[in-house]
Amino acid sequence: MAYLGRRVAIVTGAGSGIGEATSRSLAAAGMRVTLVGRRVDRLENVATEIRSEGGESFVEPGDIRDFGAFEAIVARTCERWGRIDVLVACAGAVEQSRISEGDPARWRNVLDTNIMGGLNSIRAALPRMHEQAQGHIVIVSSVSGRVTYVGEPAYVASKHALVALGECLRQELVGTGIRVTLIEPALVATEFSNTEFVRTKFRDVVPLSPAAVAGSILFALEQPQEVTVSEIVIRPSNQL
Repeated sequence: MAYLGRRVAIVTGAGSGIGEATSRSLAAAGMRVTLVGRRVDRLENVATEIRSEGGESFVEPGDIRDFGAFEAIVARTCERWGRIDVLVACAGAVEQSRISEGDPARWRNVLDTNIMGGLNSIRAALPRMHEQAQGHIVIVSSVSGRVTYVGEPAYVASKHALVALGECLRQELVGTGIRVTLIEPALVATEFSNTEFVRTKFRDVVPLSPAAVAGSILFALEQPQEVTVSEIVIRPSNQL
């Protein structure tokens, strides 16, 4: 397995859920972690706990929908720690509606956050990784990027787009030393799943913990450089 100590990661959506759990896991593995998100108080809490356990982390408040802001975050990370080895594109948004009744403004927020936010963060990180001829981009999509259902049309569409983006990116980066991994979890115990729609739809499913998803990300990162784990689908054992 690859040694992750002293490597540098940027994690978006790091203030809660999968992003928070991933930030903690990477820091515990010895990585230095830039925590990105819009809720500064949550980011500061995560950073404080990481530091209390001997890890290194730094808070960078920012909106991944703003490309220039994320470029600046990447630049400051490289100024602080000299490089960027890993980007975990985890930040996302969700909303529940029917296409015949939904609010287009809320749809746009989901699409801009999940698709353009992912593109922005990847685009900002890639030049540095190309300079190093090495790096790893992890895109957190969803099983909703593989299946369709009624009730979350913009979210499902955005996650399908991320699956396609991840494969396009993997092909583009073959031979560059930069690896790409898609993570596609099913139901996870986050604030996104704490809605009446999700509780009703999956009433008999015991959700995954965010830490379980973070473990799958760590597994992909720990593989030797010549190995790319291109996709991981992770489901609760009792979810169809």
